[in-house]
Amino acid sequence: MIDIQSQKDEREIPLEKVGIKGLKYPLTVLDKEHKTQNTTVEADLYVNLPVHFKGTHMSRFIEVFHKHHQKLSMPHFLEMLEEIRVSLQAAKAFAKLTFPYFLEKPAPVSGQKAVMSYICTYEGSVEKNGSDIKKTFMVSVEVPVQTVCPCSKAISSRGAHNQRGRVKVTVQCGPFFWIEDLIDKVEKAASIGLYSLLKREDEKYVTEKAYDNPKFVEDIVRDVYLGIKELGDFPFFSVEAENYESIHNHNAFAYTEFKKQE
Repeated sequence: MIDIQSQKDEREIPLEKVGIKGLKYPLTVLDKEHKTQNTTVEADLYVNLPVHFKGTHMSRFIEVFHKHHQKLSMPHFLEMLEEIRVSLQAAKAFAKLTFPYFLEKPAPVSGQKAVMSYICTYEGSVEKNGSDIKKTFMVSVEVPVQTVCPCSKAISSRGAHNQRGRVKVTVQCGPFFWIEDLIDKVEKAASIGLYSLLKREDEKYVTEKAYDNPKFVEDIVRDVYLGIKELGDFPFFSVEAENYESIHNHNAFAYTEFKKQE
C-alpha cells in the first residue's frame, strides 16, 4: 500500500518533535525489596522529523515500546530509544515516562503497613551526530512531605503552622541507585514524611516529631542536596521543594542544582 508519511515534503521545515503523547501502558520497573514491581505508565515518545519526510510512522513507536515495556531500567530505556530512532530514520529520539511508584510503609509506632505512592519520571534522549551517539537519562521522583514553619514556632506561644508540601529530585544517571534511596533522603530532610495509615499513637508521634523538627523549604532543599551527594557522584541533579502554605494564599518554593564541571 502507498506510504504517505514517507513522501517528500516540499516546505523544507524540520520538526523538532513528532510522535505520540499520553500512551497508557503497563510497565515493569526495578524495586529494591521485591526486585521488580508492576505499575502503569503514561508515555510520551518522539523523534525529530527531517525536512524531506511528510510525516512519521506512529505505529512504530508502539511496536518498539511494547517490545521493551516489561524491562525498562536505564540501559534498556536507552536501547528502546535507539531502536525507535533507527526504526524511524531520525537523528534524535526522546521519551518521557511518568508512573506511580508504590512502597509498603509501616507506621512509625504501631508498625501497621499501608501503601504509599510516589510520582516518578524517566526522561531521556538518544542523538546521532555523525559517528557519535549522545545519550542522556534522567530519573525524577516527587515525594510528599510535612513541614512545620520555624518562624511560626519561634514567635507563637501556642503551636506553629504546618503544611503538606512536595519535594522533587531529578538525577542524571551515573552511579547506580534505587528510587527508594531518593525517597529516603527526602523524607529524612523534611519535618517528617507522610503515611497512608496512622493509628492514634502514630499520629501523636508524627505531630510531635514534626513540631520538634521545623524546616523552611530552603532547609529541605539544602539537606536533600547533601543527601544526594552522599549517594554517589552524579553528573547532574536538581532539588526543588514547594510548601502548600496553610496560612498564606501562595506557596513557598526553593530550588537548586548541581552540575559537574567538564
